[in-house]
Amino acid sequence: MKVTLLGCGRWGSFIGWYLDKIGHDITIWGLSDAPQYIELVTTRKNNMLTFRDSISFSDDLEASVARADVLIISISSQQLRSFIQRVAVLDLSGKKIVLCMKGIEATTGCRLSEIVTQYVPPYVPVAIWVGPGHPQDFSKGIPNCMVIDSSDDEVKHFLISEFSSDLIRFYVGQDLIGSEVGAAAKNTIGIAAGMLDGMNVSSLKGALMSRGTREIARLIAAMGGNELSAYGLCHLGDYEATLFSQYSHNRRFGEMLVKGEKFDKLAEGVDTTKALVLLGEKYNVDLPICKGVKSVIEGKMTAEQALNDMFLRSIKSEF
Repeated sequence: MKVTLLGCGRWGSFIGWYLDKIGHDITIWGLSDAPQYIELVTTRKNNMLTFRDSISFSDDLEASVARADVLIISISSQQLRSFIQRVAVLDLSGKKIVLCMKGIEATTGCRLSEIVTQYVPPYVPVAIWVGPGHPQDFSKGIPNCMVIDSSDDEVKHFLISEFSSDLIRFYVGQDLIGSEVGAAAKNTIGIAAGMLDGMNVSSLKGALMSRGTREIARLIAAMGGNELSAYGLCHLGDYEATLFSQYSHNRRFGEMLVKGEKFDKLAEGVDTTKALVLLGEKYNVDLPICKGVKSVIEGKMTAEQALNDMFLRSIKSEF
């Protein structure tokens, strides 16, 4: 199957490497002036992987889209709306779109699949690929489980059959709303976990995991999804990789934030946190952890004040 990766960051490049490894015909597209793309074209390597000659690289968006049966988009979530407008004007007949990215649009609260379906023709199926794991671990042969979800049952079963291997076992997602919101929201909980690490109170991560999952479950249910999705691979199942791993950008961002240090990489949870608070207001769901993280990021509250609000609140029943 011909697959084009639109995006050559750590996830996009890994997915290209992975799908080539299991036998698909891969093109990785990137911006000609992007440092990551230049490195890949010049050396056929990045800091994790070496790319076989069977993988093609291209900075021609139209040609990269035209050759593909499946388009996998892996870019910053806040850039998706402008990017999909560029893709949507091209011929998408017979193609499937897969979003391997986690986030919610900060200004609107839109889920990523919602953004895509606003622009692409209705005959183009859209799926998401989410769940735990870091490219750094996968590249070392450490397996994990992930989820593919879509409103099109035939498409998600087809993609799972094509993309599964001993390295990644895919489960069939059954709740697109829950899968997307849960996958995005785990990054906000990851920032909170980093804040706990930075304050040397990492023992509170157990409470964070319990209350964070419950908080996001309430939001998913209010949005029309299945609250049990928050307890699946898209959210709770991704906590180890996000709340504890040295590779987690969001955990590291939170840790450096409370220490007053600058984090110079992408932490998707920053914008996602803004979107979650927006959705909480829209659906009348109390999101104390999300609101606390947002207040600390914006400098409206200290991490110590947020910790007090999150974990030392007035007496209430657990469930």
